[in-house]
Amino acid sequence: MKLKARYIDVDTGEVTALLHDFDCAELGLREKDRVKLSLNGKVTVAIVTTSDTVIKRGEIGLMGTSQEIMESKDGDLVDVSAASKPESVEFIKKKMNGHELSTEEITSIIADISSRTLSNIELSAYVTSLYINGMNMRETADLTKAMVAGGETINFNNGPIYDHHSIGGCPGNKITLLVVPIMAAAGCKMPKTSSRAISSAAGTSDIVETFAKVALTPAELKEITERVGGVLAWGGSLNLAPADDLIIKAEYPLGIDPHAQLLASVMAKKKAVGANYLVIDIPMGEGTKVHTMDEAKAYARDFIQLGEELDIRVECAITYGGQPLGRAIGPALESIEALSILEGAKAPNSVIEKTLSICGMLFEMGGEYQGAEKAKQILESGKALKKFQEIVEAQGGKPGITSKDIKVGQYSVDVIAKQSGYVGQILNKALVRVARTAGSPKDKGAGLVLNKKGGNKVDKGETLFTIYSEHEWKMQEALKLAIRLEPVKIQGMILARVPAFSRVAL
Repeated sequence: MKLKARYIDVDTGEVTALLHDFDCAELGLREKDRVKLSLNGKVTVAIVTTSDTVIKRGEIGLMGTSQEIMESKDGDLVDVSAASKPESVEFIKKKMNGHELSTEEITSIIADISSRTLSNIELSAYVTSLYINGMNMRETADLTKAMVAGGETINFNNGPIYDHHSIGGCPGNKITLLVVPIMAAAGCKMPKTSSRAISSAAGTSDIVETFAKVALTPAELKEITERVGGVLAWGGSLNLAPADDLIIKAEYPLGIDPHAQLLASVMAKKKAVGANYLVIDIPMGEGTKVHTMDEAKAYARDFIQLGEELDIRVECAITYGGQPLGRAIGPALESIEALSILEGAKAPNSVIEKTLSICGMLFEMGGEYQGAEKAKQILESGKALKKFQEIVEAQGGKPGITSKDIKVGQYSVDVIAKQSGYVGQILNKALVRVARTAGSPKDKGAGLVLNKKGGNKVDKGETLFTIYSEHEWKMQEALKLAIRLEPVKIQGMILARVPAFSRVAL
């Protein structure tokens, strides 16, 4: 059947074709069936959506991705025929039933995800099946390799290649801005790719975007790494393991992060850039992804074993994540905090200590001794700052950038302590909600800065933290939320009284 193309300005995230109910009946199709589309040598398979009002009989609505693939113009005659469901759907059902998948079955699933052949429902079923039934290490290694094969890989002229990655969950974890220039200043190659925020207040790429271009091509990433030593790039622009970005979109509304998929997601992108030495940061504590030491050690064992399968040497750092790292949360604020340390600031100590420890591990994996001391010397000598400025300039940022060049939101408000005492608990997730309500990460100048952290003494009327925003109404909404959630909990020295009441002597 030939139908007239019509562009529909809607992107469902699938390769979608909108057909009139009458034409669907003629072709024997129902909602979510598939059609093969052919036009001027362009061929694709699209998922059917039906309507009897939006589209006319004899027309086919091409949405977003499908229109881009077909390169159609309104009125073009598209050849439309029924297509079969991909075989990978049966493999997803197999995993839903708790069975082990073969290498070929996993490869088929990832290939269909990468080509957007699977519908959003089928992709959600895949993610859910992994969440419920998991994968063994052989399956996880095959999954990782399939994700690598589905995208770009970057081969450097010489190595070794160093990398680090945090599995997330700890707000304010801006150490990448320090680790990369320290390692590059020592002559090590570190092509660091990072993500944007999904549910956090700021991903590393959101932070870097306040002062440099992060959307690099594979050729640009390779050239800058070869010339300068380090890169701070957004992984989403590089087509590294492209199935991962589509899988993340399915995970987000479900609020799940299957263990095998998390391992493969991290390691596929490291394998794609040719990493030889990799440190995995596993923040642990209340409000993070990993709550106990046993759970953290299990993650570490799996990362190390998967690294062996991929010929990447992996070491893991289990780090404290019970409260934010440093004091700043939000793109511009975290940029300023990191740059200030490069410029010589001696605080926050937690950021400095973690940075030097991670660098020390990387140096020692490469054969150096007393790696943390070497990292400290590079940081304190100013070499790391100079290298950071080189990286920023290479990525289109301001030459000789300083912390004073970073602008924060023009509106700010202090959150005040209602009582005296000590900070007994900081709720990471609540702070993230406040920062996001203030506009972070989309509004680069939004976020918050903590004045008090766990164990600090607090007097009534003191500032607990300051909220920054680029819009006054967002600041006010963030303040209301902060008052309601109380993310910084103040306690007296007596935590409880037993019994709750004492008898009064007569």
